[in-house]
Formats: sequence, structure tokens, C-alpha cells
Amino acid sequence: MLKNYIGMLMLNEKEDNIKSLTKSRPIASIPIGGRYRIIDFVLSNMVNSGIHNIGIFTNTKSRSLVDHVGSGKPWDLDRKLNGLFLFNLTSERSQLRDIDVLSGNMEYIYRTKQEYVIISSSYMICNMNYNEAAKYHEESGSDITLIYKKTNNGKKHYVDCNTLYINEDNRVLSIGKNIGAEEKLNISMEMFIMKKTTLIDIVNSCIQTGSYNSIKTAIYNEVSKFNVNAYEFKGYLQCINSIQNYYKASMDMLNAKTTKELYFNNGLIYTKSKDEAPTKYFNGSEVNNCLISNGCILKGKIEKSVISRRVTVEEGAVLKNCIIFQNCEIKKGCKLTNVIIDKNTVISENTVLEGDGEFPVVIEKKFRA
Repeated sequence: MLKNYIGMLMLNEKEDNIKSLTKSRPIASIPIGGRYRIIDFVLSNMVNSGIHNIGIFTNTKSRSLVDHVGSGKPWDLDRKLNGLFLFNLTSERSQLRDIDVLSGNMEYIYRTKQEYVIISSSYMICNMNYNEAAKYHEESGSDITLIYKKTNNGKKHYVDCNTLYINEDNRVLSIGKNIGAEEKLNISMEMFIMKKTTLIDIVNSCIQTGSYNSIKTAIYNEVSKFNVNAYEFKGYLQCINSIQNYYKASMDMLNAKTTKELYFNNGLIYTKSKDEAPTKYFNGSEVNNCLISNGCILKGKIEKSVISRRVTVEEGAVLKNCIIFQNCEIKKGCKLTNVIIDKNTVISENTVLEGDGEFPVVIEKKFRA
């Protein structure tokens, strides 16, 4: 168990290709799997690995994130010693650099008693126990260990993710970007293991020289300076950096094998509980291969879809390959195929919406008084 480690979640993730779901929230708090949020995976992975001191560094649109994580109770992080810490800074800039956020909260890093740090983004969803990676890092004697995933489908998946070029000794030689030109690639999972003193040195160097805007960039551009090793993760991975990847990950969860691996294999994935009534299925409703959350009222036909809490599907409505966020109402006679509908949306009677299997239609979030 990694009691000598602190976890740090850097939520300055690139949102260019998923903005229709991040106008009022960070990627970390996008709903997924009906009742979860994207941040639940990395938080649960850290807690299941024995890390009980976790700092979340965020800079914009964090209301929904703060509401979701709260005191950290669902992850057993509401503690007198250690626990969950949320750092949120504002600035005249449209978005702060993570170096700015870290430099403004160095006291947290200095005061922690743990010796090692695991830094991660939130949008790489997987079920991973960090113990083996941490053991590999300590035994290798490297300055930094970077966790990666091998893929044989780089032209279609993990586009815009960073790629690693490593030698036979697992030493990282250079870092590039997946532009969709090659199939076989080593995808960086944006998870870094290092000593706390190494992190402090990197932050201080970035502040003094003004060379880099982020921890990730500082490491990637200085691999020749540091001894950077790579550790391979062999489980299911999806990077939620675009609407297409979010849609694919959600549809993958309808596969029983993927669901078992993603939610149970290396420990449970925890989330905020709503303690709501079970879903009510009316006579005449048909539900096939779906993830259905609590509190729904279902009267229509639903196939291969993910339905969040408190969704109403009226009689005569037909949903196929859809993702419906909470508090939505699908009125009578609607025909929806390959559609993502954000929170609090009402779809009027007899509406027909049809997207593509790779490029779904997205209905953005509506606000209610």
C-alpha cells in the first residue's frame, strides 16, 4: 500500500474537441456510465492503491466538481490526517497554467510528510492499481517513471495523445504526439511517479526560468536531462479528450467484459451516492443492453444506451445508441439514434434526431430556474 505517496490531479486538460460538454464543467466532472463522473476513476485508483493524501488542482468552472467530490467521503478521504484537498485559483488569464496553480500552493507540497508523488490527469479512464508501477519506479532508481499503454490502433484511437519512444531498457528517449499516421504506438497516460523533492525542483526551475507552462511539458521537453523510465499498463484505457472518444468509451461500457474490467478488476470505482428510488419500468417499455441509473421513469423502447438518474422516457419514444444525462425528459413519439443529451433537457414530442456511429449529435446542457 502506497502510504508514502501523495496523489496530485492536474485538471488543465485540453478541451478543444469536447467543448460542447465542458462549457459549464471541467472534463473531470463530465458524467459517464450513468451515475459516475470521469474523475471517479483516477480517484478510486489512488485510494485503492493506498494513497490517502490527494490534492486536486483545478482552475476553471469547478462548481460541479466541488459539488461532486465534496469532502471526499465516497472515497474514504474525509479524514483528520491527510484526506482530500482542492486547490482552485482564479486569474485574469482565461486559463491558469498548472505551474501557476502549483507555485501558489507550494505550502501544501512542503508540509506533506510523504516522500513520493503520483501526478495524473483525470481524462485517462482505466482501473489500475499503482502498487506495481510504484515498486518498479523505486527499484529502477529513475528520476521519473511515466506510465504508458501500447496500442495497435493508433490511427483511429488516442489521436492528439502524447506518444513515447523508448529503448529496450524502458528508458524514454523522446515524446511526440499521435497524429493518426501509425498504428503501433506507446501512448502516454499522463501519469508520473517521482520523489517529492524532484517535483519541487521542477516547479522551482519553471518559475525561475519561465521556460515551461506545465509540469508535463517540463518533463517531456527535458527527458535528456532526467532519467525517465516507462512502465507499461496492460488493461483497458480510453482518453476522454473528444466527443468521439467519450461516445466510444460510453458504448464500450455496454460490453460486460469491459464493464467488469473497468469497474471491478483492480478494486471498485466509487462515486457520490444519491440514495434515490429505483427506476420504474412501465408495462410496454422495452430495455435491451443498457446501463440504467436510479430514479428513472421508463415507458418507451431503449436499446444500447446509457441512461443517467431521473430521466423520463415517455411511451412511444425510441432510443438507440444514446447517452442521456440526468433530469432529461424524452417526450412521446421521439426517435433518437446516436445522440448525447446533456442535463435538464426536454426533447419535444415526435422529435427525430439521428447522428453517426462515430460522430453523435450533441444537445448541450439546459439550465432550469
